[in-house]
Amino acid sequence: MTTLKSILFDRYKLFSLLTLSMAFSLFLLMIRIKINASFYLLFMVWNLFLAIVPFAISLRMTRHKRQHWFLFLIQFSAWLLFLPNAPYMITDLLHLIKSDWYMMWLDILVILSFAFNGLILYYLSLFDMENLLNRYLKPSIVKPVITMIIGLTAFGVYLGRFLRFNSWEIVSAPQQLFTDILDIIIRPDVQAWLFTFTFGTFLAVSYKLLKYLNLSERNVNRDHPHNPEDSQSAQ
Repeated sequence: MTTLKSILFDRYKLFSLLTLSMAFSLFLLMIRIKINASFYLLFMVWNLFLAIVPFAISLRMTRHKRQHWFLFLIQFSAWLLFLPNAPYMITDLLHLIKSDWYMMWLDILVILSFAFNGLILYYLSLFDMENLLNRYLKPSIVKPVITMIIGLTAFGVYLGRFLRFNSWEIVSAPQQLFTDILDIIIRPDVQAWLFTFTFGTFLAVSYKLLKYLNLSERNVNRDHPHNPEDSQSAQ
């Protein structure tokens, strides 16, 4: 519990901003419901909840300095299973085809707002998992593992969006899921692999960019630490 409290305290500002961002998404959705008298995009709330799940799992895993590899593997598998739900919300832009043209701007804003939160949750969770993997694997192995995870995420989004599979169907309907995956592998589906490659590349490039920006900010803060006395002398 003490470790969890310290994590929450250290990330207080981040969690505050993230909560504010998600609250704004809900606010936009309520405006949309009020104006259109329709609950059409209400499913975005469920999608956002599913996006929070992998982040919550990786956050919980950071409480432990080092677990037995078997316990880690179980939690990692659950995390990986739910991970595609976070960036999945980008594909909800497809629902714009059902929007009225004169209010499409609001629908775009609502979906993009939820999708933005999903991406942030995805990258935060991936950052945490990369740090966790460094405790169990060599750094030279972690990078290709992260790349593989991003590729599996993109493929998972394809399975969810176009084949309409849910995360829990690996338990409730594993035979159908694995049959469809095997079919895609044996009889190459151009759309499946093109989507996986392009969407995976987008996620990978964005992840690298965010890591670089985070590293740059740390370097700036290290090279130019804030000194209250400097501010007072400047006044």
